[in-house]
This record gives sequence, structure tokens and C-alpha cells, in this order.
Amino acid sequence: MTRPDRPGDRRARRSRKGEELMVPRAEFESYYGRPIIKAPSWSARDIAGYFFLGGLAGAGSVLAAGAQLTGRTTLATGMKVSSLAAVSLSTAALVHDLGRPARFGNMLRVIKPTSPMSVGSWLLSGYGPAAGVAAVCAIGGRLPRAGAAATAAAGALGPAVATYTAVLAADTAVPAWHGAHRELPYLFAASATAAASGMALVLAPPGETAPVRCAAVLAAAADAAATRAAKRRLGMVAETYREGRAGRLLHGAELLLGAGAVTAALAARRSRAAAVAAGLALLAGSACTRFGVFAAGIASAEDPAYTVVPQRATKEPSGGPGPGPDPATARPDGRETPQSTD
Repeated sequence: MTRPDRPGDRRARRSRKGEELMVPRAEFESYYGRPIIKAPSWSARDIAGYFFLGGLAGAGSVLAAGAQLTGRTTLATGMKVSSLAAVSLSTAALVHDLGRPARFGNMLRVIKPTSPMSVGSWLLSGYGPAAGVAAVCAIGGRLPRAGAAATAAAGALGPAVATYTAVLAADTAVPAWHGAHRELPYLFAASATAAASGMALVLAPPGETAPVRCAAVLAAAADAAATRAAKRRLGMVAETYREGRAGRLLHGAELLLGAGAVTAALAARRSRAAAVAAGLALLAGSACTRFGVFAAGIASAEDPAYTVVPQRATKEPSGGPGPGPDPATARPDGRETPQSTD
């Protein structure tokens, strides 16, 4: 008596004959083709610029405080003025994205420690006046004690101002940001240090920039290391950091920061022109880092696969007949993403 074919047997024979399976592979889509999560409605120019300028301001105040303590007056004054300009432009970009200035004031009505936006608003409201007083006193040469106190206050708040935007981004459901919540603060700190070092190289004479040149080299190395660590831990979501607009920006950031650090270390001490070139490269590289991270987050929010696949990999038990593709790198179409050597 002939045993009737089971569905699995028929599928296996069709597969052996090279015929196409009747059931197509699942595709990760949502109703009406919309993404599973809502991508941030933030403007790239405003919010990525806000990230960059805030980092430049915060790290610049730290350099200004150090320069004042070590008697580098030209460097200290230049960094105080640049930090005031950067935080002013950063706040303007944030208010422009919010749509109405009153919305920024509304965020100061309460203090919510669990909200990065609330904490950041209060940080800016405390840091901005301190940076302003420090810059005005340095330019006018008056009220040295008030200027020193404001410089110390701005320097103390500077690290938080430079990095809280990383916590703000990682606190969202955006896969490329939330998945890198451990690395983003280090990446933003390194990027901010690179920007402030670049600004110092542009504004100060080479005789006062020895510590800045060391900071530039360390910042470029830390930026590259933090980016690679984020890519390794993100799995398939790291595609958003390597491809498209974000990939081009982050690759450009690595080249610019590397070139700026090398020039600062080898030639900026002897040549004013080399110092300016190194500083501009560091500033541009830091901006590319911030805009690249922003673009990667938007790309990951718009593709449903970057939300579904990592979640499924963490919740579904492994097993089954034979080894399958690595859930961390599997694509919805069945391909596997090549592992990065970063």
C-alpha cells in the first residue's frame, strides 16, 4: 500500500526539483505600508545641528576652564566666546524645530528627572547664562571674580551639555539609537571634544595649544572606537551606519577626524596654517558624526525590518532542524548581512 504524500514531502520534492515554493517568504510590513514605529519628525538641519553645536559649546567650556587655570588667556577667551555663540545657535535651532519659543519655556514649568528633554532644558537654562557671563567678562576685562566663577560653572556643566543629547536620542524607540544606548554618550563626548579642539586650533596661537593637540588625537581615536563598538553591538541594524547617507557621512567623519588629528600632532605646533587646517577638519568631522548618527536613526525607523528582526531574535528560542542564519544578521529576504570587520 502506498503511503500518501504529506505536505512536507511534496514541498521537499518540489524544492529538490528546483521549483519555487508556493508559500513566499514573510515580509516585514505594516498597515498601509507605514513603518512600525513613527520616525522622529525632527528636522535634520535643526536637531542634528543642535546636537553638534551643543557638543561644541559644552566641550569648549571645559577647554576654556582648563586654559584659564593654566594661564592660556588667548585660548581661554576664544573658547568662552565660541561656546557662547555655539550654545546660542544651538538653542535657536531647538526653538526653531519646536515651532514656537513658548514651547521651550513650557519645558521649564516642571522638573522631570526621568525625561532627558526636561533635564536637558534645565541644563541649557543654567549653562547658557554662565557661558554668557564668562564670555562677557573675558571680553571686557572686568569683574574677574565673577568671570572666574562663571567659567568654573560653565566648565562643570559642559560635559553634561555635550552628552545629554545622546541620552535624549537613545531614550527613543529608534533602533539605531536605542540599540547603541551604551556607546552613544561616549561617541558624543568624543565628537564634542574633537569639535572643541578644532575650534581651539583655529582661534589660538600654536604656543597655547599643546594640550589641545593631545585632546584632538585622543578624541579622534575615541570617536572611531565608539563608532566601531556601536556597529558591533547593533547587529543587522548597523547597516544603517554603513549604508546610504549615514554611511557616507560617518565614513567622511572618520577620514576628516583622522586627517585633522594627524595634522594637529605633526604640523600644528610649527605652522599656523596647518593648525587652522587641522582645526577645520576636526570641526567638519565632528559635524559629520552628529549628522551621520541622526541619519542612521531616521533610516532605521523607516524600515520595519530593523524593528522586527532584532526583537524576534531576542524573544524566539533558538533551535529547530539544523543550523539557520544568525538572527542578529538575517535579513527579511533570507540573506545574511556580512559581518563587519570594524
